[in-house]
Parts: sequence; C-alpha cells; structure tokens
Amino acid sequence: MSTKLDQVKNVDVDSQGRFKYILVKIKDGTHQKYIVRGYRRAGYHADIYDEILPELQSLGLQSDCVGGGRIEHNSDAGTILVYGYSIGFGRADHAITTEILKKFFSSYKSITFSNEGY
Repeated sequence: MSTKLDQVKNVDVDSQGRFKYILVKIKDGTHQKYIVRGYRRAGYHADIYDEILPELQSLGLQSDCVGGGRIEHNSDAGTILVYGYSIGFGRADHAITTEILKKFFSSYKSITFSNEGY
C-alpha cells in the first residue's frame, strides 16, 4: 500500500445521529482505497467533499467522490444503518461503505444498509 494512502483515515464519521455521508476513492499512482466521511454539520454532500479535499490534495492524492447517502449512527447501541443517495454524487455503493465501517467499528452489533429512502 502507499504511504500517502496510509496517512488518510479510512473512516471519519460523527458518533451519533443521522447525517449525510460520502464514499471517496483516493489514489496514489496505481494504489487506491475507499474512505468514508460523514458529518451532521454538512448541509450538502458536496460540503463534506469540499472539507476533505484540501487534505487529500496536500498529500498529492487524486480523489473521486463516487457517491453518497445517509448514515444513522448510534454508538451507544453499537448500530449503524447506511441508506439513501446524494442528488449531486448519486448513490454510493453501500455494500462497500458497510464493509469499511464493519472493519473500523469491529465491536458493533449491527452495521447494515438499505437502498431505499433518501
């Protein structure tokens, strides 16, 4: 794997609530990985991408927001539901997102997704 890619956390999401999220593919030459970002403060999915873009660019990484949706995160219960889509970026592949979240939140009881809802 790329040292530059290793500098970027796989997951950065708020610990509680319902919020927008994006799935971003980042590349360093031939190496690539997906990262998940989601924050309650974001009014639009593009706000999240705009927020993380300077960090990725400063590392010299290429990035592509491959979609978005919503996350319902309850850290007390150890559950996450991923669903919906982004009007601007389209629906993220929630299967990829949930796999990344399952590795990051390995002690959680339930991390699931639905392609229903907005």
